[in-house]
Amino acid sequence: MTSSESGRAADDSAPGTHEFDTLSSRTVYSGAILALRLDQVVMPGGRTAEREVIEHHAAVAVAAVDEDDNLVLINQYRHPIGRRLLELPAGLLDEPGEDPLAAAKRELAEETGLAARDWSVLVDVALSPGFTDEALRVYLASGLYETDQPEPELEEADLQVLRLPVSEAVQAALSGEITNATAVAGVLALMTARANNVELRPADAPWPGMPTAFLNRKATGTQ
Repeated sequence: MTSSESGRAADDSAPGTHEFDTLSSRTVYSGAILALRLDQVVMPGGRTAEREVIEHHAAVAVAAVDEDDNLVLINQYRHPIGRRLLELPAGLLDEPGEDPLAAAKRELAEETGLAARDWSVLVDVALSPGFTDEALRVYLASGLYETDQPEPELEEADLQVLRLPVSEAVQAALSGEITNATAVAGVLALMTARANNVELRPADAPWPGMPTAFLNRKATGTQ
């Protein structure tokens, strides 16, 4: 082995430098809100491993805080775990080209009957990157006021809207009363930003981690 070849081999094995190329990909299932595909991925050392990947729509959520420093929460039934969870108003970006901020405003109105004058990006979250590309953006909204609310359907017809002081919401997250990942991330990010006087990103800030694979699949009719 020449010195240049030895150098390349060392570079290839250095942690953080491997290219995880996908050799093949097969769709196992494609449904209404997600798809499951099996990827063959090149691992360090040349081995190939199969990875199950769930494609999912991007999502948005809203940490809406009123003039009394109450956080607006919803209590919603979630069928996969068979119980209701305290959550932030949230929803999917399931239309091609939909703006995340516009989706957040829509979901806040649909689930709570509220609108907001002031918006900023609170935090971006990759929800479970070990098996899914699902990611969401949490917005902070203030200057709340009532707006038209569409007639709710399905699980949303059972939504309970409640307001909890931000300080109590933090305690609820840390005590295990709030366990929804989106809500926990939003509540703790809000308190952390306040405690450290962090200037939040503007509402139209770029979102490089926004997933698009499933939406593109649905738009092109790929199965």
